Amino acid sequence: MRDDMKAARQERIEEAAYRLVRSRGYSGVSMLAIAREARASNETLYRWYGDKRGLFKAMVETNARRTPAALDRAISEGADPLTTLSEVGPVLLAMLLGERAVLLNRAAAADETGELGETIAAGGREAVFPMIEALMGKGMEAGTLAAPSAGAAAEWFLALLIGDQQIRRVIGAMPEPSPADIETRAAAAMTAFRRLCAA
Repeated sequence: MRDDMKAARQERIEEAAYRLVRSRGYSGVSMLAIAREARASNETLYRWYGDKRGLFKAMVETNARRTPAALDRAISEGADPLTTLSEVGPVLLAMLLGERAVLLNRAAAADETGELGETIAAGGREAVFPMIEALMGKGMEAGTLAAPSAGAAAEWFLALLIGDQQIRRVIGAMPEPSPADIETRAAAAMTAFRRLCAA
């Protein structure tokens, strides 16, 4: 099967899984139900993903892919850290507060093995935090940022950007923010971060 055809089928399968987990919850969704919803064979799902956890792990990885790519590009190109944070902040916030991330976090909470939670951590914070920390380190070396450490600066930035919004989204206490809301929150976080750490 050609790569583009396989990618399109995988996208259709993942979309079907999101629809079902939204209406039935993680424990109420089976591979057979996802296959039927996606109009794919059950055998294909098991061959590609192994089991339901494997499918949801793939969904986590797909959802988390954009932010590390943008950060990696900025770090390798030596872009100004504050400019990079301004560009990456809205992307990261939109991903974390989006419907897909919320559904995946709810699925992880229902997964008694803890494997989905580990996958979310590995593809999310554990992948993104070191990159933001490296970006902060570059800013400190260049004299554009001042903080006790690059790690502290990264923690401060993420706290200002995200706060408790992700938890509030997952527990249903907050609706999905609009693109304008995301931009406003990210801009406010950057203003506060500049006051805190700009040299």
